[in-house]
Amino acid sequence: MSLILFAFVVRVRDGLPLSASTDFEHNKELQERKQQLKTISKALTLFPERGTVKGHELNIYFLSSEGVSYMTICSSRFPAAMAFSFLEDLRWEFTALFDNTTIALASRPYPFLEFDSIIQKMKHHYSNSSSPSLTLSLADIQEDLRTRPPKVLNLEEMVPTNGLTNGHAEPVSGSVQSQRLEPVKASGILSLVLNIMCAALNLIRGVHLIEYTFQDDNEGIWNVLAFLFAFACCLCQCNLYLFHTSSKKLKSFVALSFIFLCNIFLYGLRNIWQVIFHVAVASLSTHLTLTRKLQDKLNDCGV
Repeated sequence: MSLILFAFVVRVRDGLPLSASTDFEHNKELQERKQQLKTISKALTLFPERGTVKGHELNIYFLSSEGVSYMTICSSRFPAAMAFSFLEDLRWEFTALFDNTTIALASRPYPFLEFDSIIQKMKHHYSNSSSPSLTLSLADIQEDLRTRPPKVLNLEEMVPTNGLTNGHAEPVSGSVQSQRLEPVKASGILSLVLNIMCAALNLIRGVHLIEYTFQDDNEGIWNVLAFLFAFACCLCQCNLYLFHTSSKKLKSFVALSFIFLCNIFLYGLRNIWQVIFHVAVASLSTHLTLTRKLQDKLNDCGV
């Protein structure tokens, strides 16, 4: 069995996998370590720059720098200094090829496939522990680990983190929410445009009525409030469609109900076709909001 079994490069802020080595080993403990690697990668903002997870035969090592984390699964016989030297070399190679802007703009998993071959070459290079180039730098790595030892993580510390990354706990301040909604479709864009148009019509009619309301001794104040409240509900529907929020179903039905009631109240100032149009747009928006699903595994590291 190789001393370095798996290497992985991931973006710190959201756990997006950027590059990984080819996996030729298959055993039960390796699969367990890969699951732990996935857990750590989704909550790197909670961990220090360097860390270790000890196992029976395999250990995990990770090093984070400038928004990118370099992670590896190694045999427990492989010295920690060698593992971190390997990660440091990965960091230098990766930063030489990709700048911060390119990394920040990456939107899909594994966008830097060309780096996979470099990882493979470095794994092969480190399989020869007697390499002179390694011997020269190993003393510095060992001294640095002695003065600033990496944090040793245990399974108990990783359990609440796993719950956080799977949506069972609220993320702490500074962490990134892993849940994201599906991409906006053409029907969603149409719904947003119609909703914004309805909101604009409600606002224009409401502001226009304010002048006449003051002239008529505030007799039409309820009509003004109905228009303005319908305007606010339309904007609320846009927000519910675009962003994930708790109690989304309840909020969507409440917004739809108020839009329906406001338009029924305004019947007379609006004809039946205008009322039907506004209610139909609100109903379409509610349907699309409730059917737009979460992509919990968008940032899955695929290990």
